[in-house]
Amino acid sequence: MPPSRSVPAAGTLPWRVVDGELQVLLVHRPRYDDWSWAKGKLDPGEDYAIAAARETFEETDFMVRLGRPLPDARYQILERDHTFAVKSVRYWASTITGGSGKPRNEIDKVAWMSPTQAHAALDYARDRDQLLALVAMHRAGELDTWPLIIVRHATALPRSKWSQKDWLRPLDPDGQARAEALVPVLTAYGPLRAVSSSSVRCRDTLAPYARAGKTALKLRDSLSEEVFDKNPERALKTVRKVIRRGRPTALCSHRPLLPAILGQLLEVAADADVAALLQESIELGMDKGEAIVCHLSGTGAGAKIVAAERHTP
Repeated sequence: MPPSRSVPAAGTLPWRVVDGELQVLLVHRPRYDDWSWAKGKLDPGEDYAIAAARETFEETDFMVRLGRPLPDARYQILERDHTFAVKSVRYWASTITGGSGKPRNEIDKVAWMSPTQAHAALDYARDRDQLLALVAMHRAGELDTWPLIIVRHATALPRSKWSQKDWLRPLDPDGQARAEALVPVLTAYGPLRAVSSSSVRCRDTLAPYARAGKTALKLRDSLSEEVFDKNPERALKTVRKVIRRGRPTALCSHRPLLPAILGQLLEVAADADVAALLQESIELGMDKGEAIVCHLSGTGAGAKIVAAERHTP
């Protein structure tokens, strides 16, 4: 009988360029005496991206910023109760943002290797799929990316239950919980800037991340509904400025603005998959508290979105 249980897991391929040569980080597990990628099982209810960054840190003591998604891996494993299950692993390219690189948590060695060395050292053929994809991205000049994360504000008190000006309307308890839940999701991608509509419900959606990451929260009237109604071009100008600067950024706004903002990003979509994700989000809308992670290569007129991901509540 085929295994009926799926075991979700996530991991990363940290990479760097030294003297013009690409290197990737492998880990060695003494229990299996094998070389592979840093990875591990998801905790109950955990997001894949959160788990990928967490597991990398727990095994290598390196903090990472997730970059482009890489091919998944699916394979059969024998559990401790002697039953079989299918392990499904999602991977991301990643860059080091801190930490010591001291192996821990069932890892006794970590090593930076060239792609050729890594290809030879990896003990499982399935692990070479991620390596080959990463190398292809590097050769195409599309591995070094930065994230622009578009966030729709979380759920707020209904207009019918709010008597003051609409821009002052706050998040409801569910919205506050979602704002807190977004913190580790955003942290996995490491935006250095948090830019929000000046409306309270948008501000408070990003405020927990700004506090946790010690990142200044920049408020922009141009991203509010009130200003958009009068002058839609101001919101698009703000988005273009973010793309021109090229710094990892989380940007929070409202439902009426999102089709225009996503439409602006659609103009720099690099392939059909990215275009389809953005087009679907334009047509069907984003959920409250949803985040769309756009991975951009380049800045300004040379910027293009080479991958995109959705994180729904």
